[in-house]
Amino acid sequence: MFILGDLFDYWIGDDANTFQEIKSSLNQLSKKVKIYFIAGNRDFLIGDKFLSSCQITLLEDPTLISLGNTIALIMHGDTLCTDDIDYQKWRTQVRSTEWINNFIEKPLTERMEICEELRNQSESKKKNKSDSIMDVNDTAVEEILRQNNYPKYLIHGHTHRPNIHDYSLESHFIQRWVLGDWHMDGNYILWEEEKLKSVSLSLP
Repeated sequence: MFILGDLFDYWIGDDANTFQEIKSSLNQLSKKVKIYFIAGNRDFLIGDKFLSSCQITLLEDPTLISLGNTIALIMHGDTLCTDDIDYQKWRTQVRSTEWINNFIEKPLTERMEICEELRNQSESKKKNKSDSIMDVNDTAVEEILRQNNYPKYLIHGHTHRPNIHDYSLESHFIQRWVLGDWHMDGNYILWEEEKLKSVSLSLP
């Protein structure tokens, strides 16, 4: 199983006593299947303590995987949204070692306050951005596909716009599959009978 980030609404550090039910469920699931994780923009602070406790393997973003005899590129997807310049600047800042170390050293209550403020700022900024700016940039998509030798599939999340997009690059036919949001009607992508399928599920 591959989790492509934003499994949690936020993550303020492995030392926080949060999401215990989800942690327990992941731990139980890891005894049956291998779980791989790519960090998202909401949970990029997940560390070794959490990963080891749930028996989850952290992957680089992006990562090439084999689905049977088919190669797929998986990623969170936020780095493809290059038109959102403000977001990309923010991403570079908070992913820096200096910012992370400074944040983790703060008390849990302060970290939570900072997290809530960042989320509020993000939601406020979204209201003034067009949908196209917050979606992927096709040039960025084509570039990552070329860099990874034209995989059959690109699978990502982040934009919360489930769909299948077709690309034709230098005689290579490639499909981009986008995961949906978990908050309402979630979905997951299943590899079955040598092909991908999107499976919808209604969440309580």
